[in-house]
Amino acid sequence: MIDLENIRKTFDSAGRVVHALADVSLNIREGEVFGIIGRSGAGKSTLIRLLNLLERPTEGAVRVDGHDITQFSDAQLREYRHSVGMVFQHFNLLRSRTVLQNVCFPLRLAGLSRAAREARAREVLNLVGLSDHEHKYPGQLSGGQQQRVGIARALASRPRLLLCDEATSALDPETTQSILRLLGDINQRLGLTIVLITHSMDVIRAVCDRVAVIEAGRIVESGQVLEVFLHPQHDATRALLSESGLDGGEGWRAMAQGISGRLLRLSFRGDATGTPLLSQLSRDLRLDLSILQGSVGRIKETPYGQLVVAAQGAAEDLDALGGALDRAGVNYEVLRT
Repeated sequence: MIDLENIRKTFDSAGRVVHALADVSLNIREGEVFGIIGRSGAGKSTLIRLLNLLERPTEGAVRVDGHDITQFSDAQLREYRHSVGMVFQHFNLLRSRTVLQNVCFPLRLAGLSRAAREARAREVLNLVGLSDHEHKYPGQLSGGQQQRVGIARALASRPRLLLCDEATSALDPETTQSILRLLGDINQRLGLTIVLITHSMDVIRAVCDRVAVIEAGRIVESGQVLEVFLHPQHDATRALLSESGLDGGEGWRAMAQGISGRLLRLSFRGDATGTPLLSQLSRDLRLDLSILQGSVGRIKETPYGQLVVAAQGAAEDLDALGGALDRAGVNYEVLRT
C-alpha cells in the first residue's frame, strides 16, 4: 500500500542543517498494523507526518498504491487526505464543542449535510463505545474517553489509513491497554491500515504486526514483531527491549557462575510455548536442564517464551541437543559451550 523510497528530510535550524531522516525506505502493507518505535528525537514523528505530507521529504518518494503523493496537485492531495485519519497524543479536541460536534467537524469541512454528518458521527461513536456521551464536552471526559473521541473523529471520513502519533503516551497503563484493544478491533473489523509511532515496546507487542526501529533518523531494524522481539539485531532494539523489561536482562550471567555445562537461550512461539519440552529433552537425552532465566507472554495473539538454560550431561548427549531443538521447532543460541 505504502512505499517510502530513499527518504531524506532536512531542516534549517539557526543557520545549520539538521538531518531528521536519512535514506529511509519502508513498505507498509494494506490491512496491517505497522509500528515505528524510537526514542525522542529519533525522527519517528517526522516520518509518520510524511504519510499525509504534513511534512514533505527533501528527497525521495512517498508512494501510495504506486502513486508518488509528493507529485500530487493541491486538489489531488486534498482528496488523498480525506482517506487518511490521524490520532494525536494530546487529543486536539475542540473544548467548546460537544463530543458529537467534535466528531462532526471534519465531515462539516467535507461538505456533508447536518443530518448525514450526525448520522455518521453517531455510527463511529458507537464503534468506540461512546454513544452515551455525545452531548458531553471534552472536559467532562476521562483521558481515555477523550482519546476515543479522537479516534472516532479520525474514523468519521471512512479513511483507508489511520495514523497514530503517540496516541497512548498521555494515558495510564490500564487505559493504554483499552485503547490498544480498540485499535486492534478497528483494524480487524474495518480492515483498516494503521501506522503508529511510540517509544514503548509494550505498545508494539500488544497490537502491531510489523515494526521498524528508528535511531538518529535511520531505520536500523525492521520485520515481524515476533522476530524482532526474539532475535533483535541492533543495539538500539536491544536497548528498547531492555528498557521495557521484555528481554529478561542479563541476570542469567550471575546465575551461571558456578554452574558447569552448556548455556543456551531458547526461543519458543505458538503452540511450542505450552509443551513440556524441557522435561522431554531431559528424559530422552539424559541431560540435567536448569532454567536460569525465563519469560513468557504474548505478541499480539501469538504466545512466546524465551529461556536461558544450563545443560549438563555427557558430551554426545549435549551434542544431540541442538538437533532435538531443531526438530521441535525451537530456535536456540549457544551462549557458552
